[in-house]
Amino acid sequence: MRTPEARSDEAVGLARAIDLDVVGAEIVSLSAIRPATYLGKGKVEAIAEAVKADEIDLVVMDCALSPVQQRNLEKAFGCKVIDRTGLILEIFGRRARTAEGALQVELAHLAYQKSRLVRSWTHLERQRGGFGFLGGPGETQIETDRRLISERMVRIERELDQVKRTRALHRASRADVPYPVVALVGYTNAGKSTLFNRLTRAEVMAADMLFATLDPTMRLIKLPHGGAAILSDTVGFISDLPTMLISAFRATLEEVRAADVIVHVRDISHIDSEAQAHDVETILEELGIADRADRLIEVWNKLDKLDAGARAAIDHDEEAAPAALAVSAKTGEGIDRLMAAIEDRLARGRTLVELTLDPSDGRGLHWLYEHAEVMSRADSDDGLRLTVRVPPDQVERVKRRFGEGP
Repeated sequence: MRTPEARSDEAVGLARAIDLDVVGAEIVSLSAIRPATYLGKGKVEAIAEAVKADEIDLVVMDCALSPVQQRNLEKAFGCKVIDRTGLILEIFGRRARTAEGALQVELAHLAYQKSRLVRSWTHLERQRGGFGFLGGPGETQIETDRRLISERMVRIERELDQVKRTRALHRASRADVPYPVVALVGYTNAGKSTLFNRLTRAEVMAADMLFATLDPTMRLIKLPHGGAAILSDTVGFISDLPTMLISAFRATLEEVRAADVIVHVRDISHIDSEAQAHDVETILEELGIADRADRLIEVWNKLDKLDAGARAAIDHDEEAAPAALAVSAKTGEGIDRLMAAIEDRLARGRTLVELTLDPSDGRGLHWLYEHAEVMSRADSDDGLRLTVRVPPDQVERVKRRFGEGP
């Protein structure tokens, strides 16, 4: 679904995300993939000459290379070669900020390393980010020991299982409050963190780069009618996301699976917006998220980047497809409609209850504002008349606590 030019631009963006100086990028047409070198002999020789002439230290192949292909290309080019998976893993290694994120990336890295003959296993000696694809301080040339890798993977999986259980306990405690969960998902650099900051007034790192956010962040948001929800910002998806990364980040992405509402954020200004949306939907399916149509809100972000013609087309498309909401997380346009849509989606299956409170029952009124959505409020001769919207499992509790209005 993508143009070769867009794929090339994305690969360059990935390289620059870890501060690589990109000397050049080339799109290569292949009649067939060569088992030994992926590229044809003539192209390998041409790239080798360019590497030597420009004193290039690294060649990134935007594809999946076998261990043999990677090794043969390194011999031919006389420099380090990494593939798309290796580059994404390197980015993730540098972005991880929490202990959990570091464990998840290390597990994915080890699964990748285990399948190939790599000269060094450096992450135990490294003092800072990254996982040794590009070299760095403290690097040693030690032949990978498969048994040690396997033992380390078992230990990490055990620790991540504990993380998964801890998250499940946190979700259970939130269910007792209860606060519904709204998860932001989308292609990397679609503007999820900017939208998260706009909705929560937080200051999560938001930058115009691929994978600016890796570690999940959660904040409480207030809904238009006084209710509350937990908003979760997640790692961005990308085309051809390595299976090992999906597996490693499954503990984090459990938050998406358990979410009451999933907000799919799309960069509508991107030339490959449709293809990016398809990739996100594919990964959601791989995560086993069923019946997501009932929980999904599609958001077309970055309206501020569109010219007048494209904006008019978006307005027309939005009328034709009312399920999508056009917003600008940067300027705030459309955010009120999005908040209303989130509240409306959360309200499905909830029950409206009419209540009459004694005006002196301040504690009860506070409880309702914290645990339910107060839709209307009016003084009457009988007391304070309220219409509240509550989850099905809270209806009887509310009626017992406050009684039901006439």
